Amino acid sequence: MTSLLIVIIIFGLIFDFINGFHDSANSIATIVSTKVLTPFQAVLWAGLFNFVAFFIFRDHKVANTVASIVHKEYADLHIVIAGLLAAICWNLLTWWFGIPSSSSHTLIGGFIGAAIAKVGSFDVIVYKNLIKTVSFIFLSPLIGMILAFFITLLVVWISRKSQPFKADRWFKRLQLVTSAIFSIGHGGNDAQKTMGLIALAMTTEKLIPGIKAMPFWVPLTCYIAMGFGTMFGGWRIVKTMGTRITKVTPLEGVCAETAAASTLIFTELFGIPVSTTHTIAGSIIGVGSTKRLSAVRWGVTINLLWAWVLTIPVSALLSAGIYSLLRLFF
Repeated sequence: MTSLLIVIIIFGLIFDFINGFHDSANSIATIVSTKVLTPFQAVLWAGLFNFVAFFIFRDHKVANTVASIVHKEYADLHIVIAGLLAAICWNLLTWWFGIPSSSSHTLIGGFIGAAIAKVGSFDVIVYKNLIKTVSFIFLSPLIGMILAFFITLLVVWISRKSQPFKADRWFKRLQLVTSAIFSIGHGGNDAQKTMGLIALAMTTEKLIPGIKAMPFWVPLTCYIAMGFGTMFGGWRIVKTMGTRITKVTPLEGVCAETAAASTLIFTELFGIPVSTTHTIAGSIIGVGSTKRLSAVRWGVTINLLWAWVLTIPVSALLSAGIYSLLRLFF
């Protein structure tokens, strides 16, 4: 194992830790804003179920999609490390400003940008996989929003005769379950992106024949790193997700988490690397829209949309610059 490959593995696990740290708001924002759990309890809960995903998602379809977004003949260790460094920088920057951007898309953008910088052509891109990924920048929040809207209407209708205090108590208990399921979906989708690049690097070095042959410790360490990152919590983003989009009740928290978890699990089954940030944000908008459209702070939503759209191109440019610097010294 070369020293550069070891560096890639280290940076990959650092990225996974920051990914969990950055995206913990996705898993805990609603359950904290409804006061079902304290912030400390919520991050422990979410981090635990991030890791539980390791025992559930074993096909690694998302990892394969990420690793295959650039033609394999152009991939090398410098591209992978530049992509990881760019993704780490963008995640830390957006965390600092409290912007819930996509860790998934920044990693993909970084990987693509470094590959383009190496070859000087867009021919490095496997467009089928890129189009599938980019389309779900818009589809995953839309699916989450529509699902959450109708799930909320259904749940409100079913519980229409319930005593408010008793119903609220039950929804707080249910929110523990839906938050756990969402955290499993988050771990199952997001941890795979880094393991895909680590496996690609190992394939490039001819240590393994392909992603399906990645050693056991690669997914294990990726899930552990993400779980620990989630436990540290990105509090700047929690406020944006939990209160600034719309006010969330325990009932609405259950509906938003159910819709988002369903979307994540569905996309994982088809190997589509989606953003948990986009998905839960869309779901929160969906539950808010059932009250009235003005219940959603659309100005905040538009700002989030700009961050989502810019993530891939900005990460690609940043990665291209990092790749060029790396080639000067290595």
